[in-house]
Amino acid sequence: MDSLTQAEQRELQNRMEKKQMKEFMNMYSNLVQQCFNDCVNGFESKSLTSREESCVMRCVDKRMKGSERLGTRFQEQNAAMAQSGTLPGR
Repeated sequence: MDSLTQAEQRELQNRMEKKQMKEFMNMYSNLVQQCFNDCVNGFESKSLTSREESCVMRCVDKRMKGSERLGTRFQEQNAAMAQSGTLPGR
């Protein structure tokens, strides 16, 4: 990145931030869709039943913890690969 001009660095940073936001929004949308499909069984009421609400809370918690664990494992693998010098492109 040292060979890029200030304007190019800002543009690259801007693109990376937009990509990260898009990925986050996709992940969030998928989480909402999965938990809705798993937990909401009908539309008899305009609000969630206590059973549906607790299901949604468990679903979100479970998926967030899974995502966090996956991210941690990914970082560990990257660190191990960097330490052993086996990163792709090297």
